[in-house]
Amino acid sequence: MSKYNFYVEDVSVEAVFNKLGGIEGTKRFLRGDAEVVIKNHIIDCDADPFIPDDWEVPKGCHIKGGQFHWNPDEVSLYLSDKQKDGNWIEGNKLRKELKNKPVLNANVLDYLLANPQLIPEEWKGKAVFFWGTIYRYSGDYLFVRYLIWNDGRWSWGNNWLDSRWHGNYPAAVSASNK
Repeated sequence: MSKYNFYVEDVSVEAVFNKLGGIEGTKRFLRGDAEVVIKNHIIDCDADPFIPDDWEVPKGCHIKGGQFHWNPDEVSLYLSDKQKDGNWIEGNKLRKELKNKPVLNANVLDYLLANPQLIPEEWKGKAVFFWGTIYRYSGDYLFVRYLIWNDGRWSWGNNWLDSRWHGNYPAAVSASNK
């Protein structure tokens, strides 16, 4: 039996029809040869984040976000005006600018790495940063982790807050502000 997975928000008749492959797929479903499975991806943004060896998360540098229901339509990629048109901003200044934005934390990054089929295709070619968790490595060096498409797969990296943040370094923020 074929299974078709949907986000809870994608259960319109048109979405189901398209996901099943049109008329032939719909016939299989009606005969009982296919099954529609509705998935709801919930990320615990209150949990402690993954911390790489020899790193730490300083006190107050992990913004808890409750139970986050993953829906790519509810996530936007934020760029400072200073990152646009080929410009850049220093990471510490960007951190101040993001202070009152609903940034997503590293728990979302790690959930997406474990479920790469959920990552929007349009994120390829960007380093998507999860500013809700800031790490420290070796003294006072602060970093933010990012998600990136590299060598045919999704992986994570990090950038130092004293570095330049260009236009392909957006911050993942909740568009719904939940």
